[in-house]
Amino acid sequence: MDTLFYEQLLGQHGVKPTANRIVVAQALARSAMPMSLSELESSIVSIDKSGVFRTLRLFVEHHLVHTIDDGSGGTRYELCQSHSHDGEDDDLHPHFFCERCRRTYCLRDLALPHIDAPEGFLVTSANYVIKGICPQCQ
Repeated sequence: MDTLFYEQLLGQHGVKPTANRIVVAQALARSAMPMSLSELESSIVSIDKSGVFRTLRLFVEHHLVHTIDDGSGGTRYELCQSHSHDGEDDDLHPHFFCERCRRTYCLRDLALPHIDAPEGFLVTSANYVIKGICPQCQ
């Protein structure tokens, strides 16, 4: 995808498209799985660590990226695949964390189970992680 695509994507989310923001969005889009901050920083040598972190925070605030707590003690970041214009993250799906290689995989084809929260509770997001051993590690 070209730079114009990312400029439009950022604009749809109310984010001013700067060169650094486009580079971070492209790196997330290229990745086959959610990335940790250190993985993302390692893949982008042209932006300092604080710049990558600030960009991720901005993307999360604008629902361009969602975070995954995969149980490994860190946070992973993933570019949202669907883009709601009402400010909500409409790309909820489960993830699989391999306990051997410590990779986190998206399971986009699996639906999240419906949770009926008790009265008075408002569910705004869900973090559904399945743990085990991935096919490459078996």
